[in-house]
Amino acid sequence: MEKSNVKQAVILAAGRGTRMGSLTEEIPKPMLEIAGRPKLVYSFRSLPKEVKEVFLVVSYKGEIIKKFFGNYFEGRKVYYVWQKDLNGTAGAVSLVKDLVKGRFLVLMGDDLYLQKDLEKLMKYKQAVLAIETKNNFQSGVIEVDEKGYLRAVREKVSSRKEILLNTGAYVLGQDYFNISPVTISKKEFGLPQTLAKMYPQRKTKVVLASHWQPVGTPDALVEAEKFVKKFLSQ
Repeated sequence: MEKSNVKQAVILAAGRGTRMGSLTEEIPKPMLEIAGRPKLVYSFRSLPKEVKEVFLVVSYKGEIIKKFFGNYFEGRKVYYVWQKDLNGTAGAVSLVKDLVKGRFLVLMGDDLYLQKDLEKLMKYKQAVLAIETKNNFQSGVIEVDEKGYLRAVREKVSSRKEILLNTGAYVLGQDYFNISPVTISKKEFGLPQTLAKMYPQRKTKVVLASHWQPVGTPDALVEAEKFVKKFLSQ
């Protein structure tokens, strides 16, 4: 384990969120309200106290995000990185290569995390946050080796057994940028797939989350409201 000296976080908030339908015609998905606050507010509040700088990777209606959060938000310096080409999570992270220093945290702007889980994640040199689930059909299923390190990422896995699902939260270091990102479609590069490519020369610890809530569909907004009221209400 490392000392928790992660002072920067990168939040990926560039997508439109087409599965949200008309809800994102006027605002970007990360700004949809949950329990009276924009989703991204909870992203900031879940960050461990050590994090002093936040890089928001934005695109679709990113000016709305910038207007709301400004250059400082709740005591943290905020920077904006514009992702003109929506080329996947690894493509988004590549944009901050010359901006981040040392180890840094990466979060999906759509999802809800708990601070205690991110604190646990930050104790490792390179790590991914996963959650155990028994859902029958999932994408982004993580395979680990006998010591709990990321070995592979599988898509469209059907299983009745408990699996490890990628939550999209990571701790990365500068050596991550030394490897070429993995192509996952004609236009996209995948972050977890790139980490799996580094194995076994550079291992990624898989850390278990206690709770996690993705917010990708209108139905998920209802579940997110319950999640916020139970775990994140302040």
